[in-house]
Amino acid sequence: MKDEKPPMLDPVRLKALAHPMRRLMLRHLSVHGPATSTTLGELLDAKTGTTSYHLRQLEKAGFIEEIPERSTGRERWWRRTQALRDIRLPAPGELAPEDRLVLNEFHRANLAEDRELFERFPSAYLRDPRWAKLSRGLGRMTLEEFEEFFEAYIALLMKYNRPAEDAPPDARPMFVRLFALPADEE
Repeated sequence: MKDEKPPMLDPVRLKALAHPMRRLMLRHLSVHGPATSTTLGELLDAKTGTTSYHLRQLEKAGFIEEIPERSTGRERWWRRTQALRDIRLPAPGELAPEDRLVLNEFHRANLAEDRELFERFPSAYLRDPRWAKLSRGLGRMTLEEFEEFFEAYIALLMKYNRPAEDAPPDARPMFVRLFALPADEE
């Protein structure tokens, strides 16, 4: 594993990811690949001007980029960047008070998305259990061991996180979640 630390999610990027429409747009681009603001507007029942604005905010934050060779005239095609994949959250104390509110919104939006995915799990498992896996466990770890465990998990996730164009033909986009929290604080 590299000795360099992953980049910290600064307040500008945090704010970009805390917005519900931007999250949906980024999720669509991550799962389905390139799209235009018109396509995303139709999917999200939003006006093209609105989707264009949010795409520019995601671009400014470095999460997406225009595909110049595919864009023509007023039609601009967008794709997820490969650069910002493993980004860590700042500690609340490292943020200004107004940015802590954005961090709270970011967490709320993440958990809402995760709840929705967990609710979809049983039907995905019934459709094809080879493509739906769930693991629950209990481990006793020191803080140092927990940090090592988390870094190993991220390294494994990054190993299999490749762009669609580099994936084998039978590869599918997979939502992957890890939840870890102390069990003795219930």
